[in-house]
Amino acid sequence: MITLIAFEGMSVGVVMPDVADDLDALDLYGLSFSAFLIASLFMNVVAGLWSDRRGYPVPFLAGVVLFVAGMALAGAATSSGMFLVARAVQGLGAGAAIVALYVMIVRVYPLEVRPKAFAAVSAAWVVPAMVGPAVAGFVAGHWGWRFVFYGIIPLVVPALAMLVPALRMGSGEKAAPGSGPRSRPVAMTLAATATAGGAGLLLHGVDRLHTHFPSAVVETVAGLALLLYGLYRLLPPGALRFAQGLPTTVMMRGFFSASFFGVNAFIPLALQEVKSFEMTAAGIALTTGALGWSGGSFLQSRRAAGAHRRIRLGAGCITVAILIGSLAVLPGVTGWISVPAWILAGFGMGFGMTTVSVTALQQSPVHEQGANSAALSVTDQLGAAVAIGVAGALVNVIGHAPAEIATGFMVISAVMAAIGLSATLLAGRTR
Repeated sequence: MITLIAFEGMSVGVVMPDVADDLDALDLYGLSFSAFLIASLFMNVVAGLWSDRRGYPVPFLAGVVLFVAGMALAGAATSSGMFLVARAVQGLGAGAAIVALYVMIVRVYPLEVRPKAFAAVSAAWVVPAMVGPAVAGFVAGHWGWRFVFYGIIPLVVPALAMLVPALRMGSGEKAAPGSGPRSRPVAMTLAATATAGGAGLLLHGVDRLHTHFPSAVVETVAGLALLLYGLYRLLPPGALRFAQGLPTTVMMRGFFSASFFGVNAFIPLALQEVKSFEMTAAGIALTTGALGWSGGSFLQSRRAAGAHRRIRLGAGCITVAILIGSLAVLPGVTGWISVPAWILAGFGMGFGMTTVSVTALQQSPVHEQGANSAALSVTDQLGAAVAIGVAGALVNVIGHAPAEIATGFMVISAVMAAIGLSATLLAGRTR
């Protein structure tokens, strides 16, 4: 199932320039990614609570149904608004399925095997990374971008069939629901609603700052307030002040996600619009990045160094890779420099971010595994959503002409490199 979600993620990045042209929605380029991520963020929390209290099979199956419905709706979209709704439905499904899968791993696999299990999850991106962009480009070129979404739906059936044995095991290690504040379903659902709604309001306000400044400022401030209110209740105590141990480990997931995906989403757009790459060629950087991710994930499972050192190295690789990749839009520099740069970025994600996941769950009591799996996914999705949304707003402010997109890409890269550098400096607090 992760392979299908990964294929969707790789494919959307490649076909989004065509979708934006067809639906006249280049101004919503960033929000189309953010809609998926914000909806996923909300469902992360609901599925985490559900998994803690009732086990992982039902939230996993519910996620699969929503994901399929979102793919069908995206293929049928006739307007930018309909496409954004479809992306949100896909996000609800992916968010439920991924959190349930994390809980499945920690309930089914013994402690010493979990790093390899998480490495296998990362490895599930390998085939989509190798063939996803090329297949998506081929399908979109011959039959249109809609069939990229339709084509994934039939593949869900064999994926579910292979998971039947694990789903029948239920929550192998029965744990009593926690009694802390993050185990209260109503309060946590409200906090998730505030976080998702606040993130959406914040990004909508940021995107309007250059056209409707007074109302956009109010919208942005209100969204930020809602977002902080929700995060204070969703994340482990002390996370927003980077307290030592689990709180900072959970926050690291957001820093990794923001720095990487804030640039990753705009690589195909930059290469196609600035360097005149074909759709398939522009997707090669995404392919090589995911392959680097898989290699980094494999190496982290060998535990060659302390967790905080692996996290620091991963963040450092991403930061350097972003700075190198930003050169791809400069005159006289080949766009293909983005390929080795994104191999390095992907390696940093696989090496550092997978270590974050393993470390956070090792630091979690059994009865909080679902809540902390959800917290990891919340910071992951929120980091990517806010970074991509802000990056999209920057592109809209700077302009949509090729030279302006090049400038926007450079600015985006500088912002995301600063986030990566911050993660490098904070990694020591994960101990």
